[in-house]
Amino acid sequence: MNIKMICLGAMALSMATGSALAGGSTGTSALDDTAKMKPFYTDSSMKTMVSNDDFVKAWKALTPEDQTAMKTACADEAKNANPTNTHPEFCSSVKLNGGS
Repeated sequence: MNIKMICLGAMALSMATGSALAGGSTGTSALDDTAKMKPFYTDSSMKTMVSNDDFVKAWKALTPEDQTAMKTACADEAKNANPTNTHPEFCSSVKLNGGS
């Protein structure tokens, strides 16, 4: 009976871990991280962008890894352009002020 329970527990754990890892590999875009995106917007709904000067300040406050992740996410949105792309203004500001 204990062996069955151990095996069932191990299988359940592996299934839970597998689905968590699967979600992590597709993941969400770096542009969907509200905490990192908030400094670039003036409102809580994140619809109105800050001025160019404030954008540059917020961009420079990011770590190089975060900047790279955002540039990559913007490049991916540009490659896969469709109506569901939700960050065109942000990505154009990244390209203009943060580098390409």
